[in-house]
Amino acid sequence: MKATQHLHDVAQSLWLDNITRDLLDSGTLKRYIDTLSVTGLTSNPSIFDNAIAKSTWYDSEIRRLGAAGLSGEALFFELAIQDLSRAADLFAEIHTRTATVDGWVSLEVSPLLAYDTAKTAAEAKRLHVKVGKPNVFIKIPGTTEGLPAIEEAIFSGVPINVTLLFSQEQYLAAADAYMKGLERRVAAHLSPDVRSVASLFVSRWDKATTDKLPATLSDTLGIAISCQSYAAYRNLLESDRWQRLAAVGARPQRLLFASTSAKNPKVSDVLYINALAAPNTINTMPEETLLAFGDHGTVSGVIAKDGGTAESTIRSIRDAGVDVAALAVRLQEEGAKGFVASWHHLLEAIATKSKTLGE
Repeated sequence: MKATQHLHDVAQSLWLDNITRDLLDSGTLKRYIDTLSVTGLTSNPSIFDNAIAKSTWYDSEIRRLGAAGLSGEALFFELAIQDLSRAADLFAEIHTRTATVDGWVSLEVSPLLAYDTAKTAAEAKRLHVKVGKPNVFIKIPGTTEGLPAIEEAIFSGVPINVTLLFSQEQYLAAADAYMKGLERRVAAHLSPDVRSVASLFVSRWDKATTDKLPATLSDTLGIAISCQSYAAYRNLLESDRWQRLAAVGARPQRLLFASTSAKNPKVSDVLYINALAAPNTINTMPEETLLAFGDHGTVSGVIAKDGGTAESTIRSIRDAGVDVAALAVRLQEEGAKGFVASWHHLLEAIATKSKTLGE
């Protein structure tokens, strides 16, 4: 049995963290769905930045849209929605077969809005309507300013992928925003069946601490934080608050493990995939990691419901001098800034191509 299928046998969804026009035109995404058990897809500004700036795949459409008067963000969203709509159609059968649990793709609001609650909520609603597909998540960062926007979007019926989460505390804050949105819908006599995922970033923990820990603790923090967050996820689903929502038709906001490519060349390239199998969760991975896992990945078990040794590992890392709570805040801030930088680079690349192709 392929390792990718084994993940599904333990009820973990395997999503691809990539989208390009070539991936669609060549039939590669369809092949991954058929042969590597891929059941969803995520995207972010960095992915589109690389795809548009470093290839000619989008040139003809940039030329056409530019001639029609589009530029900047408006032109980008036209390109992104074209790709994600095609991807959503490829996953539509999975979406239906799994009763809308799986088969999702994600589109991010402008990172420039990360610290503007009202504009983020409004943009999420606008993009949701513009895409017009039932299996598209709108991504909103789980920053302090993003949390009320998440609540508002969920209340408005917009499926949300909460991104840029780095800790158990940040995950629980995102889950709280999700449940507040659902509770408002119940109070307004609306259906609480509005889907969401909470994306916890894994490998950046280890990259940030690689020179700060002894060898025995190197490359253990990302997995420990993930397991700790999984325990919180399981506890939340058993809480009275969640059970009240479930009783009227709400479905869980699934925990998603993101940033799962190994950054340290000295460890296994599928370290985080092998270690983070867990039921009713998602693991989204870049193409290189997907292929590596399909070739030599293993699933030896699932995360313990209580997180296993996560707490003791995190205590040892704190004792070694790492302020885990402060690092979680810093990683989220750096992640938001990184998305903004990629966004600016993306818009610059589109402007340069539009000018060149229009000459």
